[in-house]
Amino acid sequence: MVGGNVSRLAYLSCVLPGVLDRGVLLRFAPLRLALVSAVIVLATAGTAAAATPAATPHPDNRGDAKSRAASAYQALNTYLAVDDGSGLYHEQYPVQSTDNAYSYEWSFSQAHVATLDLATVDPRYRSALAQRAAAQEHYWKPSGGTTGLPGYASYPVAPYGGGGDFFYDDNDWVGLEKVQSYLTSGDPASLARAEQIFTLVESGWDTDPTHADPGGVFWTQASWSHDRNTVSTMPAAELGLRLYQITHKAEYLQWALRMYQWTNTYLQSPSGLYWDHMDLTGTVDPTMWSYNQGVPVGVNVLLYQVTGDPSYLREAQRIADATYTYYVTGGRLAGQPIYFNSIMFKNLLLLESVTGEDRYDQAMAAYADQVWSTQRDPATGLVQLDSSGTTQLLQQSAFVQIYAALAMHRSDWSALY
Repeated sequence: MVGGNVSRLAYLSCVLPGVLDRGVLLRFAPLRLALVSAVIVLATAGTAAAATPAATPHPDNRGDAKSRAASAYQALNTYLAVDDGSGLYHEQYPVQSTDNAYSYEWSFSQAHVATLDLATVDPRYRSALAQRAAAQEHYWKPSGGTTGLPGYASYPVAPYGGGGDFFYDDNDWVGLEKVQSYLTSGDPASLARAEQIFTLVESGWDTDPTHADPGGVFWTQASWSHDRNTVSTMPAAELGLRLYQITHKAEYLQWALRMYQWTNTYLQSPSGLYWDHMDLTGTVDPTMWSYNQGVPVGVNVLLYQVTGDPSYLREAQRIADATYTYYVTGGRLAGQPIYFNSIMFKNLLLLESVTGEDRYDQAMAAYADQVWSTQRDPATGLVQLDSSGTTQLLQQSAFVQIYAALAMHRSDWSALY
């Protein structure tokens, strides 16, 4: 078994002709799958699926979306749950001989969120949500990482594993899940944990004036990376704004604005879309991942709500429109991992909860139905998004999230991220 103190993700630079207009890095956990097989499928089939209507009609009511979410969730638990009483999951199905015993935290957290989204639609899943919340704590490390502050490690801690490096984006996502849980249930423990997580993420802020463009939240505490990422900084801003909405503590708004302004200054392109990260020399990776566009939409929506300044809403709409044009109209959606698209779309639904528009949820439904019709094995209910023959926990979890969000009442979208 590979321990948790290794690099969580591997990167592969590849060009996807007809899908993306520049080299793209595909982000996967180590030992997950043969990366090249995913590239082959995306390069040959992604373009047609990205911007065209679904092969079958969009479910014409929330009940159909709810049924599909439940079916996808049943498949997730049938094939990816570890049957040892831990409540944890495998990283992929079929399990490979080189796989760890359990999934990485980032993957588990998205299964946790999938359960939360489904429980919002159907209260019968609340007991499953309690089980996921309990299992989430198998990643919690009270003694902390390099800063000494507690947080979620990238792999389960004892007795299930040796923990692993702390990733600030991993902790952002759990913090946002805890806020969503608080908003839907009023659970004070969820709010307290979200505040703990924000304290950790705040400690990841770059304070070294010798760095190029100092500031931003580092991606990880691991010594092998010193990048400051959109995905670690903007979700932290979104978490801070959620906490400010709930607690009215000024420090959360101040930090959120600081994070928002730094990312806008150094990682936002002239089109309104966001690049991936900046290293310590000031070199920017211009890759445009879909989730890095969705979260800033959500941040601007929340800034509009807490300040009343309509310029933030206009900026949210500008970024959302650019995102739609780039990924949907531009035929790039299928070239993005489904677990990035789920986050993008749910932030677009957050915007629609304010504006009353329906363009983005319609695009989300068309995308979901395309995957359901063409990239789902009806025998297992698992999505098969590449030619490796495996289904990643992240992929199946995102699929559940997408249909669960489509099954929600519009008013429930206000708690999404």
